[in-house]
Amino acid sequence: MFKEWWQSLVSAKNIFPVEQGGKPIIHQENQIPLLQVENLSLAYGKRVILENVSFEVHAGEFWFLLGGNGMGKTSFLNCLLGLIPAQHGAYHLHPVLRSRARIGFVPQQCSFNPSLATSVREFVSLGLVGIETHKTEREAALHFALQQLNLTAFAKRNYWSLSGGQQQRVRVARALVRRPYFLLMDEPTNGLDLAVQSALLEDLARLQQEGLTILLVSHDLQLATQYATHVALFNEGKVQAGKASDLLTAPILKQLYGTQQLPHCPHCLTAHV
Repeated sequence: MFKEWWQSLVSAKNIFPVEQGGKPIIHQENQIPLLQVENLSLAYGKRVILENVSFEVHAGEFWFLLGGNGMGKTSFLNCLLGLIPAQHGAYHLHPVLRSRARIGFVPQQCSFNPSLATSVREFVSLGLVGIETHKTEREAALHFALQQLNLTAFAKRNYWSLSGGQQQRVRVARALVRRPYFLLMDEPTNGLDLAVQSALLEDLARLQQEGLTILLVSHDLQLATQYATHVALFNEGKVQAGKASDLLTAPILKQLYGTQQLPHCPHCLTAHV
């Protein structure tokens, strides 16, 4: 479905061309990173949050940003969104991402007035605010986003009448309606039961396999072992980043956190992964 969507966007003239097979050029030329972080440091006043962070994210990867509370994961996302300036160092976005129109974002919390009746369709369309689209493109984007999260039947339902898991799926659809190359997510599984978590991650994994690049903040090491291609481990201002298979091991977790599981993560694995 996502590959077909890439194909359908060729005529829009505002994305990369698509080669035979349906994957965008940005995905096939994987040697060019979507994100390059070079010696990045973040601080709030004199309090240093992150120091000398360096790693690269390539198209089609599924990254989990892992670590305890207050370790800078959300601040890092905010920096990528242009909300927090770097104290030192820099990050570089692929040219197609620099306007951030092709970056989708799912925040940790949704600040929205619940007394205002809002349909699922209206809520998802808020993801297009600030993006110029023709009516036909807008309708196609809404149809695609709702379809990807199995929300088509909920389009006219009041967002506030939905369960917590359904609301979270709507928030993800709001990010997907921008037709992003890069999806940033801040603890999207927080507060969801295991079945809802699994269903959401399965949908995200499918989109990643079809070309979407995902950067997801989480405390849940077990989810990372199931779905991550790469991880960034945040601890006391430092970040160790790389392939999940290389870093999600008991010795490294013990070295970084003094334990074989992540802090504040009661469901994390304690054995060698």
